[in-house]
Amino acid sequence: MSSSPLEVLVYGLGAIGSFYTFILSRNEDIRLTVIARSNYDAVKANGIKITSQNHGEHHVQPHKVVRTAAEAGHKFDYIICAHKAIAQSSHPSQVEAGVDEKSTTIVIIQNGVGNEVPFRDSFPAATILSCVTWVGARQPQAGVITHTKSEDMQIGLYPNKAHEVSIETARLNQFASLLATGKTVFSIVPNIQVQRWEKVVWNAAWNPLTTLTLMDTHSWLSSSEGATPMTRKVMKEVIDVARALDVPVEYQLIDRLLDKISKMPPIGSSMRTDYDNGKLMEVDIILGYPVKKGRELGIDVATIETLYIILTAINKRLEGASKK
Repeated sequence: MSSSPLEVLVYGLGAIGSFYTFILSRNEDIRLTVIARSNYDAVKANGIKITSQNHGEHHVQPHKVVRTAAEAGHKFDYIICAHKAIAQSSHPSQVEAGVDEKSTTIVIIQNGVGNEVPFRDSFPAATILSCVTWVGARQPQAGVITHTKSEDMQIGLYPNKAHEVSIETARLNQFASLLATGKTVFSIVPNIQVQRWEKVVWNAAWNPLTTLTLMDTHSWLSSSEGATPMTRKVMKEVIDVARALDVPVEYQLIDRLLDKISKMPPIGSSMRTDYDNGKLMEVDIILGYPVKKGRELGIDVATIETLYIILTAINKRLEGASKK
């Protein structure tokens, strides 16, 4: 380890956060701190155990396991935000104690669109990297991760006029080098919002439809003559909003995604899993932001708005049940 290791904090130690904790742990020149909540006791006592079809079996013991950024007691070079994207505006305050806007790079690894906005509002001078990940990881028990062969990430800058482009690019490239040393699959893209919105086109369809019907993707599509046209309509409305925001997502994506799902085994969705487990679902970041922007721009978003309203009501019920 070098005399001045990079200080890295992972905020959100679910399956995805734990997977990238493992990837980053392969770097000898970083010192890794993790914020754990529901799995705090297990990770504090035993670290993280991961079984991966791509990487084999490994054990990761972070330098520190804490409950809050303030508990860590210092600032970080990189803060990896892999928390569930629920009540997104509340999360910047959770990492604020570890942020030095002049030197901290915030890395957002989440589903959804608009994820960066609360962090930019809270830390206007910080470098923000936005990431879209396609990783098949689960946490069947606290601190134990299983990973399939699914592994890919696209990363890019969330532009910031407060920094010179050279500084932003250097931080992007440095983080990319950490991923490369960790032997994971990734690519740097010029406009990460394209990939972010493309994934939301996928998530906005399959997450709500599998959750509300309690069906897998194939069962839903074969349930009636109207199922595929409705799926297409959901995807088109999201693309309409993206294009109105000058994010160049092509309508041909709809055919590609439907073709992709037809060649896959029947699947549910992360939203359906959260519902089955009585956990709050990522409704706002997947549907709420496109609906909000669609309303502002005068775009017809009636279908995704209907899904959003119904799922928001279900989230309220789940929230109430969790407080009993």
